[in-house]
Amino acid sequence: MQTIILSALFAGFVAVLVTIAIERWGGIVGGVLGTLPTTIVPAAIGMYLEAGSEDLATSMSLIPFWMLLNALFVASWVVYPRMKGDVSLGRMIIVSLGFWTILAILMTISLSEALNYFSEFTVGIAGFVSLVGLGLWMTWIPIKAPKGKNSVTKQVLVMRGLAAATAIGVAVQFSSMGLPIIAGLASVFPAIFLTTMVALWMAQGADVPTGAAGPMMLGGSSVAMYSLIAPWALPEYGIYTGSAICWLTSVLLTSLPAYSWLSWRKRLTA
Repeated sequence: MQTIILSALFAGFVAVLVTIAIERWGGIVGGVLGTLPTTIVPAAIGMYLEAGSEDLATSMSLIPFWMLLNALFVASWVVYPRMKGDVSLGRMIIVSLGFWTILAILMTISLSEALNYFSEFTVGIAGFVSLVGLGLWMTWIPIKAPKGKNSVTKQVLVMRGLAAATAIGVAVQFSSMGLPIIAGLASVFPAIFLTTMVALWMAQGADVPTGAAGPMMLGGSSVAMYSLIAPWALPEYGIYTGSAICWLTSVLLTSLPAYSWLSWRKRLTA
């Protein structure tokens, strides 16, 4: 229970910082900063301590596909308003969560079957490549990503932190119950993405959250990279050194290249 509570509290704290980052520095910088491997750190540690290395490997191998699922969730916040024109925030929340739920069910069934035929690492690599490909495609032509002009209220920030904390707490609990696939899905429930979009939409209007969507999708590949390294690093080096190795490697190999790519595309299309 202590592991679950500490993991949840850390995740909630990080979730608040993400909203502030996008609000202060705009979609590109804030979107990449907001998707650094953060909530997955306590989630991976909690799963490892509660369920061991075998279930950790199963949960982490599916994280790239769950991040792909979240990237598609974020994409709906860009595509749907373009298709329907003037869309209310309430309608956007219902449509995006409905879309996420349907895809989550289909992907859970498909991936559970895939693990019977392919190794966990192979499945993880396939998800990572798919996620990066989608992120590059969605950011080829950048969308205007302005900074926020208004401050997100403290109440919204608190709600956002609670949502993220709940998601990670539930994920670690599922892992301790011997349900690694469900735990992996719960660990990436789009609490951060949803509350980011809602908080920024309410405070800034539609331009700021939709401008951050592409960078958040591409930046999310760092979380996928973290999940590929964690099943090896945590058992091999322990939770502290292992987590540091995962974090530094994923940032160097994905977050920094993502920022360079986004800056390059912005300059070319300016």
